[in-house]
Amino acid sequence: MNNTLKTSIFAGAVAIGALGMSSAAMAQVHLGINIGVPAPVYIAPQPVYAPPPPPVVYAPPPVYAAAPVVVIGWHGDRYWDGRRYWNRNDWYRYHGGPRYDHRGWH
Repeated sequence: MNNTLKTSIFAGAVAIGALGMSSAAMAQVHLGINIGVPAPVYIAPQPVYAPPPPPVVYAPPPVYAAAPVVVIGWHGDRYWDGRRYWNRNDWYRYHGGPRYDHRGWH
C-alpha cells in the first residue's frame, strides 16, 4: 500500500475518534424544576352528525274545480248584486220600490 493512502486512512480514523470523544466530553446532566400555571390547552368539541335530509317527494299538481256560477238577481228573499247580498227591505230602501219611497213610507 501506498504511504499516502495509509496516512489518509490514519488521519480519517483520528478525526472520527476525535469527534466521538468530543461529544462524550460534552455530556452533562441537566435538572429543571418548573412551578407555574400550565399553558392553555384547546380541546375540540365533539363532532355533530346530522341525519341526511329526507328524500324529495314530488306530489301531483292539485286539481282545481271550476268556480261556482252565481247569478245576479233575487235568490229567495235576498238579492245578490255581484258584491253582496241585500235583504228585501234594504234593497227597497236603497233603490226604491213598492215598499219604500225616498220621500217616505207609503
